[in-house]
Amino acid sequence: MATKPAFGGYCISFKGRKETVEEVFGSGKIAPSEMTKRIWAYVKKHKLSSK
Repeated sequence: MATKPAFGGYCISFKGRKETVEEVFGSGKIAPSEMTKRIWAYVKKHKLSSK
């Protein structure tokens, strides 16, 4: 059985990043949906994804 490629086909690399989780998400509680939005905003801002 062949394996399927990853949905969307994006590769994300955080190699070499020095930011802490608090710097990316803040120190307060957030919902999982907001966490996803902040991760993608961070990835796009720092150009960490490639197809």
